[in-house]
Amino acid sequence: MTTTILRQTARPVVNHLDLPDAAFTLSADRVDLWLVRRPTGADAEALALAELDAQEREHTDSFIRRSDGLLYAAAHVAVRRLLGRYTRTLPRDVRFMREPCPGCGEPHGRPAVAPPPPPLHYSLSHSGGVALVGVGTVPLGVDLEKLPGAETVDICSKALHPDEQSEIAEAAAGEARRQLFGEIWTRKEAFLKGLGTGLSRSPAEDYLGTDHDRHPDDWTMVGIPADTSHAAAIAVAGTATAVVDVRWVPDSWLSVAGVVCGASAPWPDRTPPAG
Repeated sequence: MTTTILRQTARPVVNHLDLPDAAFTLSADRVDLWLVRRPTGADAEALALAELDAQEREHTDSFIRRSDGLLYAAAHVAVRRLLGRYTRTLPRDVRFMREPCPGCGEPHGRPAVAPPPPPLHYSLSHSGGVALVGVGTVPLGVDLEKLPGAETVDICSKALHPDEQSEIAEAAAGEARRQLFGEIWTRKEAFLKGLGTGLSRSPAEDYLGTDHDRHPDDWTMVGIPADTSHAAAIAVAGTATAVVDVRWVPDSWLSVAGVVCGASAPWPDRTPPAG
């Protein structure tokens, strides 16, 4: 099964102040993906940190490198503003929860909006200065990873399914091997996030290599174009989604002045949509 990536354009892709409300509606045949870059310079200084909750701000400050903290903060501002627009909620009022773990039933499964606004599912990943947010109507997982060096590929490949290890070992050395590892690893993590288990489920258990016919039943895995230094993928529950819509979020949209989902919500009563 394949998914058509209908739209992929250069950064930045949209002026959110002019973006129609239809772009923030959910459709059973579409998954929306939003790519976010770590802000720099004036955009970093203007980042809307006040929209984060106390735990998110504390985590932002906990990073040793300020650049890592900025990426985390930008990713979470983006999640709040995007989910706020989809659910008709001010970003600062978006609340999160964890779904039950499919293994033990405890509340550390997939992240979700609380209370769950049907039908909305989301996933977040960030690495190496870039973040990826996925939003859809069915369970999904996204993963984005900066392509690793050769030594990391050799070490981390040992954790994969035996057939995936063989495919990576047989790949041409250098860039081709790094790229193949990135594609397999991001499919793997996206799938495990979609399941809600994360890496508590062994990466060796499921095959997500180059033979797509052998991928897990009832899930669709799609490679996502990010940039030349990253690999990215999405795993979607069910049959192939007709459209995977990929957009870059302009840095300026995450600033205090980017009020389309900030100080003035598109629906002033803040009431989530019915049904």
